[in-house]
Amino acid sequence: MSNQLHDGEILRMFGIPGTREKAFESILSKYQERLYWHIRRLVIDHEDANDVLQNSLIRAWKGLNGFRQDAQLYTWLYRIATNESLSFLEQKKKKAAVRMEDVPQWMTDQLKAEEGFDAEQMEWKLQLAIQQLPEKQKLVFNLRYFDEMPYEEMSRILGTSVGALKASYHHAVKKVERAMLED
Repeated sequence: MSNQLHDGEILRMFGIPGTREKAFESILSKYQERLYWHIRRLVIDHEDANDVLQNSLIRAWKGLNGFRQDAQLYTWLYRIATNESLSFLEQKKKKAAVRMEDVPQWMTDQLKAEEGFDAEQMEWKLQLAIQQLPEKQKLVFNLRYFDEMPYEEMSRILGTSVGALKASYHHAVKKVERAMLED
């Protein structure tokens, strides 16, 4: 198995000025790839995902001293990455002057512009179907389907009840299934 440090050890190291950078490197080693893919599924574009990831990591670095450990480090990092992604998308929509009703089509256009896009491949069909979901359902679907995140963990990240998340995921799955069958 991996020789990665446990979160508690990482946080203790971060509290010591001489080992702070090594602790943050451990966080990067343990979580950076998962955070990147979480962000990428939300913002679609690779370059945008890298930018949002960097902003998320900067926020994490700045906020780690104040981390109260009432949530898992993983949950806290996902919350930062989620908030940064949603803020980024909101700014991008405003810059593009996209009306709310046009957002699904705008996100679909972003996906179709991706290098290697092929609407006949199942993975691309899935992504196109996901882009048609309302923002909250898309977020819940991504966290549950791709990250296999438990509802309790999602509840802490999104500040939503487990019941509401289960309902949101159920509706998202039905919409994705319908969209996949329409093609």
